[in-house]
Amino acid sequence: MPSVVDNAELALLLEVSGTPTPGNVDRERDLDELSYEHFLAGAVGAQDGFATAVETNDFGSGFERAIAGMTDYTNTNTQFGAILLLMPLVQTASTGALTPSRANTTVEKAGVEGATGFYAAFDHVDVNIPDPPEDIPDANKGSEAIDEIRSRGLTLVDVLEPSTDRNGISYELLHGFSRTFMAADWLAETTQAQSLSKRTATVHLQLLAEIPDTLVAVAHGEETAHQVKQRAAELLPDSPGDTIDFASVRTFAGELTERQINPGMTADLLAGGLFIALERGDINI
Repeated sequence: MPSVVDNAELALLLEVSGTPTPGNVDRERDLDELSYEHFLAGAVGAQDGFATAVETNDFGSGFERAIAGMTDYTNTNTQFGAILLLMPLVQTASTGALTPSRANTTVEKAGVEGATGFYAAFDHVDVNIPDPPEDIPDANKGSEAIDEIRSRGLTLVDVLEPSTDRNGISYELLHGFSRTFMAADWLAETTQAQSLSKRTATVHLQLLAEIPDTLVAVAHGEETAHQVKQRAAELLPDSPGDTIDFASVRTFAGELTERQINPGMTADLLAGGLFIALERGDINI
């Protein structure tokens, strides 16, 4: 039987293998500097970090190790947000029932060491953080900010909270993973007659139509994020049982790639939903 660590790696692999996923890397489409193979390697590289978090019950050391492993394998940032989302879910599942309330408690218990590990992870990857809040250390400083974090007693919750209005993954960690569990529920509702790749792509489109992607909003503006959301909604069938026109979805994918619009938060939520669905036994390979 797969372990929670195995399922975390598998969730990352299944996310990037779902096809088509407009704006994101999948089996049919690479981006300028990111390939399908990069994401496969990133998933493998992150596994030791998930194992560390489970073995030590330490979010911070597990997260830093996962990001270091990801970049060791890929030399780039493939799944920072997805790993951040998955880490407390993996910890929670390793000790009992995977529920929103228990996952929320895991985040709260990450404490100061969770915050230091989060900042240390930025030593290993180039993640642009525009306009960092003034009341917390700049994450672009990486481990140089750790002394301040410890002296001020800042917890993981403290350092994530100021970004919840513009970062969908921070929002999830501090609000009970509501949209991540929603994605898992949607995966369970998809028809078993479809391939898992198509089921994954279906939920990607549902997420894109439900929530304006915060990474798109930061990179291209809120109006563009809402336009992408509306276009995705137009591609969903009128009735839940109807079939999605994946040819039209592929056309949409081409349009987003041409405009360099990458809804990365949506992919991160999907990875989290896949992990929950795997843990529940709602999807099988």
